[in-house]
Amino acid sequence: MRNLGIHARLLVGVFAIIGGTTFALGYMGMNYTRQFVQTRFEERMSFLAKYLALNAELGILIDDKSMLQRLATNLLSEKDVVSVTVLDRAGVELASIAKETARPFSVIDVPVLLSRPQEVSQAFQWSEDTGDSDLPIGRVQIVYSTAGIEQLLTKMRDRFLWLSSGLGLLAAIIFYVLSRSLVAPLKQLAQAAHDVGKGNRDLRVQPGSLPETRNLALAFNSMLDSLERSSNALEDAYQQMIQQKNLAELGKFSMMIAHEVKNPLSIIKSSLDILKEDMSITAENTMVGYIEDEIRRLNRLIEDFLAFARPSQPIFRRVEINSLIGEIVTRFEIQKAKFPVQIKVVLLEEPSHIHADPDLIMRVFDNILKNAFEANGDKGFVSVSVSRDGGMLYIGVEDQGGGVEGENMEKIFEPFFTTRSKGTGLGLAYAAQVLRTHGGTIAVENRKDGGALFRVGLPVND
Repeated sequence: MRNLGIHARLLVGVFAIIGGTTFALGYMGMNYTRQFVQTRFEERMSFLAKYLALNAELGILIDDKSMLQRLATNLLSEKDVVSVTVLDRAGVELASIAKETARPFSVIDVPVLLSRPQEVSQAFQWSEDTGDSDLPIGRVQIVYSTAGIEQLLTKMRDRFLWLSSGLGLLAAIIFYVLSRSLVAPLKQLAQAAHDVGKGNRDLRVQPGSLPETRNLALAFNSMLDSLERSSNALEDAYQQMIQQKNLAELGKFSMMIAHEVKNPLSIIKSSLDILKEDMSITAENTMVGYIEDEIRRLNRLIEDFLAFARPSQPIFRRVEINSLIGEIVTRFEIQKAKFPVQIKVVLLEEPSHIHADPDLIMRVFDNILKNAFEANGDKGFVSVSVSRDGGMLYIGVEDQGGGVEGENMEKIFEPFFTTRSKGTGLGLAYAAQVLRTHGGTIAVENRKDGGALFRVGLPVND
């Protein structure tokens, strides 16, 4: 019993209750029925015997055996009567008749009394209270079969057992269905808790049909949602801790670079300028051009490290987005004037303002546009569009490159992640960092026609 579940225990308990109740009621009912039927049957036979004794009084007195034989024959026609015998006072048989029938038998013996004179006119009535003046002048013996009554009682018992069994089975089926509706949600919750314990946190329980099980399932799902939110919050906090640690390490590394590389690099640049002047080297000299390009690239690399590791504190002010995007595009077109790339701009029809640091926002779009130009191979066109949706302004930058690989969608804004042979992987990470300080967002998706779409969101300041 200890290893049985709640469903099995309920069924065992109900079967025990139904079985015990049915047995008790059946036993009592059959006993009462048997007593009632037997009593009525015996009363009927006793009535027949007394009726015969009353009618046989005259025949015994006048010794009319043919009359007594007719009376006995008439009584033998009654069902269940086996034999009828009429005896005189001395026990001499005056009339007797019998027939074959099934056993068992019972015998009833009734005396034939001489009636009082005032009762002669009432020959067909019988009084239990005979009194002392009633004299027995003979006896009437009736043998009757109880097989019929036994068959009737057996049939009643069998039908009662079948009816009780059917009702018990019906009650068990109904209770099984009801208990299943109660136990099934509990089993589902237990299985769900087991699966959640194995790490399946996306699992949710379907509410049951009963109010109690529905509330239990909803409470369980609410608990899982709370656990998921807590887990996500813990994971975010852990990722932020890792990022802060990386930023701290990057800050130390950047300071080392600034001290160990930037100063010597400045000396190299100054020395190169002096050599160019002393030796009259023109700007068209290939080797000198390579040296200057590499110096600029190293200097830009150091500046990217320093900008990301020690981000500037934003100086917010109210900025009109159309003017800001127009200025950013104009500056970038001047910088990339030697490349055959067109920038298509779609601005809002009405002025819209944001609360931002324009210098930092310019650097954000410088990085995004630079990636778009590189993705295009410095040809084709780049599209910049501004749109508004409720309380957010969205600036989309589309290119005609190869797009972003699916597995890189989540990594592209992480520090030091890059798919190019040249670059630090800090441009988009810096953009995401600046936008977070502005309460904004940045996302990337692949265009159906090819290329990538970077979508920057900034809150409107009306």
